[in-house]
Amino acid sequence: MDAFSPYPPEWIKNASHALSFHCPSCEALPHDAKRAWLNRYAPVTDALHRRRWQEFYECQCGTVWWAWSSDRPPSRYQTDDRGENDEFRQGLF
Repeated sequence: MDAFSPYPPEWIKNASHALSFHCPSCEALPHDAKRAWLNRYAPVTDALHRRRWQEFYECQCGTVWWAWSSDRPPSRYQTDDRGENDEFRQGLF
């Protein structure tokens, strides 16, 4: 399975929306998932004109879930010049 394929795989059809960026059933993180698919071909624009997309995961426990890319926690390897002043991360939008 190609995570960047333009065609959605069959296994995402019954995915549930996770409000936090982990499996809603067992709370496993995305890097523990069996499969992943990123819906980068239908991005949504937020109030600050930034694009976000759906990330789908099939967990080891069998749960298929998705979350917005903007809900992903910041990486410790990436520096963010917006820092704490980012209104989107603060939940104001």
